[in-house]
Amino acid sequence: MERIEHHACFGGWQDVYRHRSKVLGCDMTVGVYLPPQAQEGPCPVLYWLSGLTCNEQNFVTKAGAQRYAAEHGIILVAPDTSPRGEDVADDEAYDLGKGAGFYLNATRDPWAKHYRMYDYIVEELPAWVEANLPASGARAISGHSMGGHGALVIALRNPGRYRSVSAFSPIVAPTQVPWGEKAFSTYLGEDREAWKQYDAVELVKAAQEKLPLLVDQGGGDDFLAGQLRPELLRDACEAAGHPLTLRMQPGYDHSYYFISSFIGEHLAHHARALKG
Repeated sequence: MERIEHHACFGGWQDVYRHRSKVLGCDMTVGVYLPPQAQEGPCPVLYWLSGLTCNEQNFVTKAGAQRYAAEHGIILVAPDTSPRGEDVADDEAYDLGKGAGFYLNATRDPWAKHYRMYDYIVEELPAWVEANLPASGARAISGHSMGGHGALVIALRNPGRYRSVSAFSPIVAPTQVPWGEKAFSTYLGEDREAWKQYDAVELVKAAQEKLPLLVDQGGGDDFLAGQLRPELLRDACEAAGHPLTLRMQPGYDHSYYFISSFIGEHLAHHARALKG
């Protein structure tokens, strides 16, 4: 573990670490905000998963979450979105390859060697965090767009691991929209049944734990109708009796201007669950 950034922030520290991932077979960078309460003892952790083309810096520098994490005493952990390195398979398109890992375990070559972001987020990263940081073991998860997809899928597939989950503008049904169809066919092959394990709409239907879902979606989002389709998650949750708070926010787009406007409410949502 190597700390490569260290900045005082709202009484705590905004750091960035580099570490070797055995799961991904490459070096990974992770943004970590330690609130002032971490100086006194262990704190709960919120994992943030970013979207297409992003890395850890987008959330760290644009969301404005540190202020609220300091208020509630929550550690923020924001990993990169995808494996990186010269020997990692890539694609020229923005929505595939590096920066577009989709938080799944790829099964097709050449992607399978490195693209195991699901295992990294679920197993390796929390183990690293809880071994090296003043983390209490209480976890929450959130994310944006592709990362919102990842947060919902990971929470739904791992009952008891997270105390709360939320998402901004998530890709709720990747098996039914172009972004997901392109990524899943490339990383997983053409068996659409195998895709369903990474689709929140499908997972809600048989979720073992009724963990409440909080989703904010901008009404002015250019990707709303073609890629995000929150109504599919609403309908699935209603049919399954799964608790969902879906908030359509008029005028807001897909950017971090939207996220920064409501991140304080999401931190408060997670704080209630993490400390309850």
